[in-house]
Amino acid sequence: LKTKYSKARRGGRKGSTSSSSSSSSSVVLDPLSSMLDGSDPLSLFAAVSQTPELGRKRREKEEEVGSDFEPWSSKRGEILSRFTTTEKLSINLFMGSDKTSSPSSAVSEKVRTRLEELDDLEEGSQREIWSMCADPHPLPESFSADDVNDTAKETCLNWFFKIASIRELVPRLYVEAALLKCNRFLTKSGIQETLQRLTAMIRGIGDPLVAVYARAYLCRVGMEVAPHLKDSLNKNFFDLLATFRQIHGESVQNQLAQQRVEIPIYLTLYSPAIHWILQCVAYRAPEVLLTEMMDRCKKLGNNALLLNSVMWAFRAEFVAMRATDFIGMIKDCDEAGFPKHLLFASLGRSLSCADPPESERLSILNDAWKVITKVRSPRDYINCAEIWVEFTCRHFTKREVNTILADIIKHMTPDRAFEDAYPQLQSVIKKILPHFHDFSVLFSMEKFLPFLDMFQKDSVRVEVCKSIMEVFIKHQQEATRDPVILNALLHICKTMHDSVNALTLDDEKRSLSLLINGFIRMVSFGRDFEQQLSFCVEARATFCNLEPVIIHLIHTVNQLAMETRCVMKGNHSRKTAAFVRACAAYSFITIPSLTSIFNRLNLYLLSGEVALANQCLSQADAFLKTAVSLLPEVPRTISIEGKQRSSEPFLLDFINNFLSTLLVVPDHPEQGVLYLVRGLLNMVQDYTWEDNSDAKIRVYISALPLLAAMSQESYLYTIPKVDSNETLYGGDPKFIAEINKLCETLIGQVLDHLKGLGRDEGVRRQGSLAFSLFGCLLAHGDLRNNKLNQLAVNLWNLSHKHGFCDTRTSVRTLEYIKHQAQLADLSHLSDMTARLSLQSRT
Repeated sequence: LKTKYSKARRGGRKGSTSSSSSSSSSVVLDPLSSMLDGSDPLSLFAAVSQTPELGRKRREKEEEVGSDFEPWSSKRGEILSRFTTTEKLSINLFMGSDKTSSPSSAVSEKVRTRLEELDDLEEGSQREIWSMCADPHPLPESFSADDVNDTAKETCLNWFFKIASIRELVPRLYVEAALLKCNRFLTKSGIQETLQRLTAMIRGIGDPLVAVYARAYLCRVGMEVAPHLKDSLNKNFFDLLATFRQIHGESVQNQLAQQRVEIPIYLTLYSPAIHWILQCVAYRAPEVLLTEMMDRCKKLGNNALLLNSVMWAFRAEFVAMRATDFIGMIKDCDEAGFPKHLLFASLGRSLSCADPPESERLSILNDAWKVITKVRSPRDYINCAEIWVEFTCRHFTKREVNTILADIIKHMTPDRAFEDAYPQLQSVIKKILPHFHDFSVLFSMEKFLPFLDMFQKDSVRVEVCKSIMEVFIKHQQEATRDPVILNALLHICKTMHDSVNALTLDDEKRSLSLLINGFIRMVSFGRDFEQQLSFCVEARATFCNLEPVIIHLIHTVNQLAMETRCVMKGNHSRKTAAFVRACAAYSFITIPSLTSIFNRLNLYLLSGEVALANQCLSQADAFLKTAVSLLPEVPRTISIEGKQRSSEPFLLDFINNFLSTLLVVPDHPEQGVLYLVRGLLNMVQDYTWEDNSDAKIRVYISALPLLAAMSQESYLYTIPKVDSNETLYGGDPKFIAEINKLCETLIGQVLDHLKGLGRDEGVRRQGSLAFSLFGCLLAHGDLRNNKLNQLAVNLWNLSHKHGFCDTRTSVRTLEYIKHQAQLADLSHLSDMTARLSLQSRT
């Protein structure tokens, strides 16, 4: 095994094996002192390997570490990012690496690399022995040392002999710990014995900081390899307690003075290692053991560092049930070594996950806040206060929460300290919202809105407002008219709206619009429709830059007009009409502000239909005429999700909807017969359609069913209390003549277009249009007219002339005609079916 290891650390001590700096009351022997009596590590290791095995008859089943145990890998990144430096130095890597760090690399990168190489050594060594054991048969997962062949055992034992020849303690310890799992190939009890021996070896490390991280690494390996061997974990913890006096010893203090490191900063270096050791020890540990560990910590006295780690690592339920005892221990700690607010922060983390006894909660909060509120540093203060907000919200009322918010505002406002604490302030909001789903209670807190005012940075303020609105929309079950809620949420929504500018992405606009629309939907003034309309007027002015919100408001007002019609009847008819006209005026004024022309067209049509349903004929006429006048402005292409698309399909869809509405719209007495139909068709005639487009002709074909329906004595559908043209004209022959004349004109336009398609390569389009017109004549025309009957036959034959018509559709159509011809009043279709033939595709 080729290894490189770092030179002894330079500084206040020589080598890493000295124990002179230890001030422990117990006598600890240096494991290397045995070298002085003539023995050497190789011979000692050989002697141990020849000792008879003392393993139990029944091998203990290794316990698997569950998902409730936080692995080291999840902690390592945060530790390396927290404890880093910008200083530069050169470190010779070891563990078989041929790379040497450059002086320009950061220390944290070197540490990360060394940790990764140590991990590689753990995994690589296990795989290489495993491969050796595959001869002659692969090893099962649950193998024992008896299953391993002699070659693999000899190789593995040789590795450990070479490790034993490393004379420096720290490198030898880490390498052997990294290969701990390989002991499984040698003896049944090898892992347990090695853990005990390595735990004792760490006692020979004189530097307490180096020793604590060695113990942390050994506990990590132990948890991965043999989590059921709790004894070694417990011994590491109790050894740790025995060495705590070293931290305040003369040797360590001299080093800190030489390096100009203050004791509070130095103590924080211990935290990750102690946290990890305690986490390993406390994992699924019985209550008795945790109590014993806590008692031993008490005996040490005034050890804030250890107490902090205990509250971090022990189960939250254990800490919560003894919260009063922990507070007493915190009070006894010296403020100089480890600030008490950090201890209360650790206690608060546990109490945010588990509940203390109900009778103790108020005293716990009072004791904690007496310390927290005295913290002078805004950064330290908010880091601690933010943790206790969860506990306060869970167990107390808005009164206590409001007090906490007031204290936070008091500490964070001077010198605009809040600007450096936005993440913590955001966390406060996120912890409050889940506990106050009743927003009348939330906004009745005097300090809640002033707390929001501390979010001065636009992006942060908007995120906070969005989080509030998301909770409101999710949990608000009923519509509200509470002025406290409405005023507060209007302010919050206005904050979101005002953040929109020319650089705001469309996705962000949609997100904000959805939240604001969700708020508008939850506002209801019951039957006070005028107040509801006033709210919509205010909202229109407030949210004018978000088109989806304006569209939603127009829909809301139209719905309001329909509800008014249903509710207000009898003596309120005049008031109802006035209110509906006010709603129509709102829509008529608002729609032009929209940028999307199809939104404008569809809303004009919708608002016209609502006005018509409420017998407001002049308002309906104005909406529909405005929609018709807007058609020439429709561009040939529109942007949909960032891509340019043809507008024709959308325009055709709108025109078809518009035509269906015109059936129930009465003619204006001063505008002439069918003035809206003629106006629409004139706009279609003058519109600049795409080249080689049949859209205009399809509009003409779509208008024929409308004209046919208008010629009926009784219309297919009407609006109550609105007299359509069927009533106005009463089947007047002049009116019917106008319809027939317009139909002839449209059919003539279609036939001219079909002739033009026959002269070029548009025969496929010709067949499709001819079949569409044939279907229209079949459904709506009077085919007893010989001229019209012959036209229908000619269109059928034209559509099948070049074989592009769908055969299945043609067959079904022909069967339908034959079936209809059997009816007495449609017998004239029999002669026509004889002239309709099916032609196969050539």
